[in-house]
Amino acid sequence: MLSFFTIITSINLFGQDDKNDDAFFIRSIYDKALTEGKCYDWLTHLTTKIGGRLAGSPQAAAAVEYTRQMLDTIGLDSVWLQPCLVPHWVRGDKEKVRIVNSKSMGSMNLNALALGNSVGTPKGGLTAEVIEVKSLDEVVRLGHENIKGKIVFYNRPMDPKQIRTFNAYGGAVDQRVFGASKAALFGAVAVLVRSMTTRLDDFPHTGVLVYDDKIEKIPALAISTNDSELLSNLLKKEPIQVFMESNCRKLADVQSYNVIGEIKGREFPEEIILVGGHLDSWDVGSGAHDDGAGCVHAMDVLQLLKRLSYQPKRTIRCVLFMNEENGLVGGLEYAKVSNEKNEFHLAAIESDAGGFTPRGFSCDGEDAIFTEKFKKVITWLPLLEAYDLSLSKGGSGADISPLKSQNGLLFGFRPDSQRYFDYHHTILDTIDAVNKRELELGAASITSLVYLIDKYGL
Repeated sequence: MLSFFTIITSINLFGQDDKNDDAFFIRSIYDKALTEGKCYDWLTHLTTKIGGRLAGSPQAAAAVEYTRQMLDTIGLDSVWLQPCLVPHWVRGDKEKVRIVNSKSMGSMNLNALALGNSVGTPKGGLTAEVIEVKSLDEVVRLGHENIKGKIVFYNRPMDPKQIRTFNAYGGAVDQRVFGASKAALFGAVAVLVRSMTTRLDDFPHTGVLVYDDKIEKIPALAISTNDSELLSNLLKKEPIQVFMESNCRKLADVQSYNVIGEIKGREFPEEIILVGGHLDSWDVGSGAHDDGAGCVHAMDVLQLLKRLSYQPKRTIRCVLFMNEENGLVGGLEYAKVSNEKNEFHLAAIESDAGGFTPRGFSCDGEDAIFTEKFKKVITWLPLLEAYDLSLSKGGSGADISPLKSQNGLLFGFRPDSQRYFDYHHTILDTIDAVNKRELELGAASITSLVYLIDKYGL
C-alpha cells in the first residue's frame, strides 16, 4: 500500500492544470467506452460466429480476417498481417475415459478432455491400473518399479488459500505441463490430470502440455475436479483400472498471422506503446475470456482514441498474437521482427486474464531500468484510483515478455480473478460468461493507462 505522503507527493508532481485536464480526459474515455465501445459487439461475433480458434484451424484463419477487417474500419494509419508458422494440433473424436469394473462402483464414464499437443492412445484405446500422485517429485520417488505399465493420475488441487487465483494456478499447473514426460520416464503408459480450477464441477479443463522429445510421448487427458475426487476416493478403497481412448494428433505446421494495427505518433513515432491479447483459443468453448476479451480490449483502445479525436505523441499499436496457447509462436515472431527493425517499445500492455471487473495493472521490466521508470508510473496512481485501479510490481503477459530486452515497461491488465478459472480452457468459456459492462470498463482502464504513458512518457 502507498502511504498518504507518497500519494500527496505524486499529486504534487503534476501541475494543477495538467491534473485537471487528465482527470477530465480519463472521464471522457470511460464515458465513450460505456456508451460507444465496440468490444462487446466484436467479442460476440468472434465467439458466436467463429468460435474456438485453435492455431492452425479454419476458425483461427477466420478470426484473423475478421479482426483485420474490423481494425480497417476504425481509420487507423496502418493495418497489416505478420506471418508466423504455427503448430496444428487436432483433438479428433470425443475422448473416452472410463473406470472399469470397480468393485464398489462398477464401470462409469469420467468427464475428460485431451491436453493440448497430446498424442492419441493406441487404436482401440488402452486399459491400465491407476496410481495417484500429488507431484512430479512423487513420481521420481516411486520410481520405475511402481510406475511402469500404469496410468499416473496427477491430483494436486489448486491451493484455495491463495487470494490471487493466478498464484494458485501457477502452483499446480506444472503437473499438467510436464507430467506426461515425467511419468513416461518411469514407464507409465498414460496420464490423467486433475483440472486446473478451485471449483468442484463436472467440466474438464484442457491446456497445453510440453513433451520432452528425448522421452517417449504418452497420451495425457484432464478429468473434471468432481471426477478427480471420485477417482481418488475409490483408489483409497481398491485398485482401479481405467480405460482411455483419444484420437488427437499433430499435423504439419500451418501459415498463420499476427494481426496488427496502429496510429502513428505525431512527436515520437519511434516510441511504440503496444496493447494486445492472443487471438487463438482452445477448441472447446469459444475463447471468450481467454483471450477474446483481451483482443477486443486492445482493438477498442484504438477505436476509443479515434472517437475522442486524440492525436497521440507516440505510436499506439494493437497486436493480436497467434498461438499463445500451445506454442507462443506469434509473440516470439513479433519480438524477432521488432528487434530486427531496431524498434523500441516504450511500453507493452497485455490483456490475458479475462473480461472481468478491472482491478489494476502489474508491471515488469529489466532490473536496470525498472525502478526509475516505475516511479513515473506511480505518480499516476491518484488518477487511476478513482476507478478502483491499482498499480503493482509483478508479471505482465506471455506474448509481450520477449520484448523485455528492449528496456521498456511491460504491463499486465489485472481484472478480478476469482471466477476466471471456472471458465478457463473449458466448454463454459462463451460470451454468456462475459458481462458487457465489465468488459467495457476493462477497455476504458487500458485506454486510460495508454493515454498517460503517451502524454508523459517514462
